[in-house]
Amino acid sequence: MTARSIQLFCGLAVALACALSLHAMVLRLPFGLWPSLPFDPSSMSLDQIIVAFSLMPRVVVSILAGAMLGLSGALFQLLLRNPIADPSTLGISAGAQLAIVIATLFFPEALDGNRSLVALLGAASAASVVFLLGWRRSFEPVTMVIAGLLVGITAASVSAALTLAQGEYLMSLVVWNGGALSQQDWSAAVALSWQLLAGLAVTFLLMRPLTLLGLGDSGAQSLGVSLFSVRLAVGALAVVMAAFVSSAVGLVSFIGLAAPAITRALGIRRSSAVLLVSPLVGGLLLWLCDGVVQFVATSTSEVFPTGAVTALIGGPLLLWLLPKIRATEVHRGGNDEPTKRRGPAALLPVLAVLAVLVFAALVVTKGPEGWALLASSDLPDLLPFRWPRLVAAFSAGGLLAMAGALLQRLTGNPMASPEVLGVSGGAGLGFAAAITLFPAGGIFELFVGAGVGSAAVMILVMFFAAHRYLTPEKILLAGIAISSLCSAVLSALLSIGDQRAWQILSWLSGSGSTATPASSIFLFVLSAVLLTAAFSVTRWLAILPLGQAVPQSLGLPLIGARAGVVAVAGIATAAASLLVGPLSFVGLMAPHIALRAGFVTPRHHMLASFLFGATLMVLSDLGARTITFPYELPLGLFATLAGAPYLIWLAGRRQ
Repeated sequence: MTARSIQLFCGLAVALACALSLHAMVLRLPFGLWPSLPFDPSSMSLDQIIVAFSLMPRVVVSILAGAMLGLSGALFQLLLRNPIADPSTLGISAGAQLAIVIATLFFPEALDGNRSLVALLGAASAASVVFLLGWRRSFEPVTMVIAGLLVGITAASVSAALTLAQGEYLMSLVVWNGGALSQQDWSAAVALSWQLLAGLAVTFLLMRPLTLLGLGDSGAQSLGVSLFSVRLAVGALAVVMAAFVSSAVGLVSFIGLAAPAITRALGIRRSSAVLLVSPLVGGLLLWLCDGVVQFVATSTSEVFPTGAVTALIGGPLLLWLLPKIRATEVHRGGNDEPTKRRGPAALLPVLAVLAVLVFAALVVTKGPEGWALLASSDLPDLLPFRWPRLVAAFSAGGLLAMAGALLQRLTGNPMASPEVLGVSGGAGLGFAAAITLFPAGGIFELFVGAGVGSAAVMILVMFFAAHRYLTPEKILLAGIAISSLCSAVLSALLSIGDQRAWQILSWLSGSGSTATPASSIFLFVLSAVLLTAAFSVTRWLAILPLGQAVPQSLGLPLIGARAGVVAVAGIATAAASLLVGPLSFVGLMAPHIALRAGFVTPRHHMLASFLFGATLMVLSDLGARTITFPYELPLGLFATLAGAPYLIWLAGRRQ
């Protein structure tokens, strides 16, 4: 772009942001009645107080928060030489959000004057996990972002489930989690101003070492740059900037990704210039987004958190930037290969464990006196409540595991699963669409909506991957990008606060208590049908990962075969998600456990994955019901807490 085009573009953006903010203020109070400095609440009307202490500081906070996120994103991208690194994609903002949620719910006294420190602790913890995983692969860009987005998804899901479990904090935390910029005074604006100034001062001190880092490690070292010290300082500064924003306004996503990308799209390439311009672009972008949010609110009476709207930028932007990422060749070595191949007879111990869990789910109880077996007189009364959730958990776990096995074999990626590839997120959008179109709809309407949504997302991922010739790692990243987009839409719907929000929140947490005899029998029959369908495509699954030429030479209808596998995986994910919610990681864990146990042929792998998934979900349902007696944990949360450590371990051990 020419200098004149850049000036015109920036001028129009500033003018539009100003116009939107002025529109919101003038609607509240005519310009001639605006209060003058210094603001004195005792002599002001209610509308003047709202303009002076809510709308005006909101504009300042949006600019400052956007600038800090833009600076943080630019620092991360220069540090990692990664065009899609930012506090959102690295999981840092979600880590800060989780720390604030935990402190609010369980340690509210810790937030008194220490909110920024609590957010910083969460952000630093998430960054430590992500950077530790990336260090084992020399901070390879795709690995870093995959690890960061998965850590972020895990933290965000736990935050949502904890929020749902504490009804008295529900709506305030839901709105804050979405990145609400509403203000009550100028305290946040003052705090962010000092924090941004301090961040810019440190950035100026690091400007020369950062420029030298662009010469490469050997070149920078030859000029006397301490690589470890500089990287530690830059990473710490970026984490601190993101944490301070999260503590002030909640989770605002992808501004740190968009600001440096827009800066480079304007033709700015020099590292020092990118660091200086990205905060300006970030502040303008968040200001503009917040202006749009306020304009929509005044036009439709629907109030959306600004962070949920900025998250809509992230998915498309990630997909656009994917081909620009350098990726190293990933060696899939023998660490994941089983030492011995096994047949169906080796599943007998799994069936024995499953039988014990079934017995425990039916007759074991926990009361004020501790663990006990149900008395024979109590069993007839409680059995009608327990067997539906047991059958539903068994079926849902098996369906998710089977879907994960199908997707891993179809994509050739051992990290693929319904939760990671965005299929579960698509099921959530379909679920939300179903309850919007059919407010009084039953399980059939919800199932169809979730099935269409999950299949649509999987088809979109596969189409995008084929069109751009993406590697398995980038296919995974494309799925996560689409999952982030789905989560952003759900967050926007949650913020409305009507009946749909409550239904979506209940679905997000997942609970075995929602299972009825009819729904559990439906899930069981469907799982049997889909398992049979999966067995019928095992020959395809042995051929499809071999590329495009081999299946065609063998006469396999490539498009039809992929569509069939996607359809089975999508229906299985939709049905299971109606019970357990969008995230459990059973679809990731169970196929890996089955493969490492020696079940490597497609047919044996599918059957073993189904049984391992059913076992894990029955165990999760038993734990969710009894561990925190008399309160019941959300089923999806319990399974996620069990699966997240495995996921992080798996990402870290791959060579």
